[in-house]
Amino acid sequence: MSVDSDAGTASASSSRDWYFPSPPFLHHQNISNYPRRFPETPRFSPVPEPSPPQRAFHHAGLRRRVGFARRSDQPLRTDRRDDAISVRKSENSGERASAPKKAIGFLGQGLEFRARWKMAVTVAVLITVFSSLLYQNFSLHNQVNALQEHISELETSLLACNLSESIDSINSFAGDTDDLPSKSLKRLALFVSVTLLSIPIFAFKFIDYVSKQRSSENISEEVSLNKQLAYQVDVFLSVHPYAKPLGLLVATLLLICLGGLALFGVKDDNLAECLWLSWTYVADSGNHANSEQIGERLVSVSISFGGMLIFAMMLGLVSDAISEKFDSLRKGRSEVVEQNHTLILGWSDKLGSLLNQLAIANESLGGGMVVVMVERDKEEMELDIAKMEFDFKGTSVICRSGSPLILADLKKVSVSKARAIVILAEDGNADQSDARALRTVLSLTGVKEGLRGHIVVELSDLDNEVLVKLVGGDLVETVVAHDVIGRLMIQCARQPGLAQIWEDILGFENCEFYIKRWPQLDGMHFEDALISFPDAIPCGVKVASLGGKIILNPEDSYVLEEGDEVLVIAEDDDTYAPAALPMVKEASFIHITRPSRKPQKILLCGWRRDIDDMIVVLDAFLAHGSELWMFNEVAENEREKKLIDGGLDISRLENITLVNREGNAVIRRHLESLPLESFDSILILADESVEDSAIQADSRSLATLLLIRDIQAKRMPMVTQVHRGSFSQGSWIGEMQQASDKSVIISEILDPRTKNLLAMSKISDYVLSNELVSMALAMVAEDRQINNVLEELFAEEGNELQIRQADLYLREGEELSFYEVNLRARQRREIVIGYRLANAERAVINPPSKSNRQRWSVKDVFVVIAEKE
Repeated sequence: MSVDSDAGTASASSSRDWYFPSPPFLHHQNISNYPRRFPETPRFSPVPEPSPPQRAFHHAGLRRRVGFARRSDQPLRTDRRDDAISVRKSENSGERASAPKKAIGFLGQGLEFRARWKMAVTVAVLITVFSSLLYQNFSLHNQVNALQEHISELETSLLACNLSESIDSINSFAGDTDDLPSKSLKRLALFVSVTLLSIPIFAFKFIDYVSKQRSSENISEEVSLNKQLAYQVDVFLSVHPYAKPLGLLVATLLLICLGGLALFGVKDDNLAECLWLSWTYVADSGNHANSEQIGERLVSVSISFGGMLIFAMMLGLVSDAISEKFDSLRKGRSEVVEQNHTLILGWSDKLGSLLNQLAIANESLGGGMVVVMVERDKEEMELDIAKMEFDFKGTSVICRSGSPLILADLKKVSVSKARAIVILAEDGNADQSDARALRTVLSLTGVKEGLRGHIVVELSDLDNEVLVKLVGGDLVETVVAHDVIGRLMIQCARQPGLAQIWEDILGFENCEFYIKRWPQLDGMHFEDALISFPDAIPCGVKVASLGGKIILNPEDSYVLEEGDEVLVIAEDDDTYAPAALPMVKEASFIHITRPSRKPQKILLCGWRRDIDDMIVVLDAFLAHGSELWMFNEVAENEREKKLIDGGLDISRLENITLVNREGNAVIRRHLESLPLESFDSILILADESVEDSAIQADSRSLATLLLIRDIQAKRMPMVTQVHRGSFSQGSWIGEMQQASDKSVIISEILDPRTKNLLAMSKISDYVLSNELVSMALAMVAEDRQINNVLEELFAEEGNELQIRQADLYLREGEELSFYEVNLRARQRREIVIGYRLANAERAVINPPSKSNRQRWSVKDVFVVIAEKE
């Protein structure tokens, strides 16, 4: 055949010989040069099959041509191949410009193709495994049918031959065939267990695949599916407290069930035995050592490995639970299961004195329970309380960490079952402290269970008292610390020695106020009730007909009615009781006219936020024509503005005149500019600028006290004898003691440790402010009715504690019993509660043996409750 004809043939058949060689090529004589791909010996039949007729294959589009050709066509085909290569090169040169743009798309398609390929392979493997198992099941079924047919034939032949031995062999063979369905069931159980174990793996793979597909298709989607599922699991574990142990229990049951199915598939035991054996593998990983077959060993090792993981997780959960519980106990997060306890909310430097007073008050009961809750670490609170140097006398103090503004924390300390709740003022800014106290009262009023006890609130500013009482209502009793201390300082400045009396009455260490009902006193006059208690001193009556109003120092003619209660001063609530009326000699009246009040000259050193209230009280107590000198670092032109902002109208002052001096109370030359020797009383205040630090404030007050006493001692003439103390004549403390005899200095002390210094030197009649406030808080916490008594004793009007000279009630050397002295005092509408002898250091409140007579001196003094002058 010529080249043209071959070319024509090639062109005619160009559409069919791109993939397959042409028929002439298959019959070419040089076909032996190609290696044979099939065996020469036919597999099924030696008879050759006729060659099929030639068919033309047509394919649309340009295809790559397979390189099969006849030898005679090689040059021509080579040229055509060169032409095709040139065409492809030109096409490739045009496509190179767009290649970078398509690279990213080809990469994404490759990744997608790879993921789909993995998915397809996985599905194919599953289908193959399932198909093989299904095929084995059908083949076994066919074998069973064949064996049953064979058995029926054998039984027929045996019946014909009447061979009994053959029948026995057939029965045994039939028994073997009965095991075939059980083996099929075991294989099915093994397949089910493996399939169930594989489901989570494929599920995670599918979720990951779907997440990748969504992220590739929707770029704007922010959260993938696997993250959403992880978040839902996290929420479930966080919301449900028992989710972790419940999940662990479910995992354990699944492992036991799946392990039992797998063992049932590889062992000859029944399902129940396999489940129990699976549990033993889970509980003890060493039990699988007795396994013999390879399948049984694989399954047992897998179950034991899962059991180790489960018990490791269980150990972790138990360890975390125990650690969390101990951590909760250590940090004070556990609930307090108490009732009739005293709850203290807040922390300040008054806490130590308050705990001490509560411990003394509960000593007669064998101890009590005090719970302290504050936003501090429990260990720090317990360490600070352990450093307090006093005996708790059987009282237990429980610390809890929490906020009084959160109802859940309040419920944690059994707030509804507490008999008293004390809210301490925070150290620092007074307005912020009172605002927090107000929010705490609001939280307490919101307790659903209600409150069994009352609320005692310590405030720093008197102006905030009305708002707190408005919010708390009848549940609230307020103690304004600055106001109480200011009034005490004024009373002690007017009457030296009164500070010690208040310490004895407010604290639980000596005698204090108690209110109790005594039915045997009904119908008795108060004058007779006054001498009916050998171990107590009646001071007033709680009148039932007036709604429980307490009347201090009532008239002698008042008759006790049913329901009335008697207010007394006694050592404890169980140490006194009324007795028969004693034989008392008729008291003769001694008419002594007390001299009228004289104008006084008082100096205030320092500036307090409530100094305007102190000025009002001084104006009520002092005689007309008195002078009040104010010496502090506040500029004189700013003082009047501050006093007016505080609510003081200077023009309405009736008895005192204000004298302003500017200077620093710890600088000697500033103090020397004042006429210190001419003042009747000097009040050293804890200055507002340093009152946040107790030590710094006390250091400043102590320095001011020593400087003033030294200046006074230098300006006053020296006395040859020093009556008080053991200091020698000419010593600097001896000189200061002589100065203190002519001038009274009251120092506001915040730290109890400073008390010992002043008590030893005896150069000042001090006021321990924080301790006195703590005593008042403790008394009101034990009995809220006492707050009304204290308010009247501190007020400008009504009754107050006073120190009287003995010459008002007796003559020099006269022998009288305490009852007789009290009856003489009743002629002046006064109640004597104690006395201090001329040679004694301290006063005696509620003296024992009131019926015994003793010799008195006019230099003795008596402590009385009397109306303010």
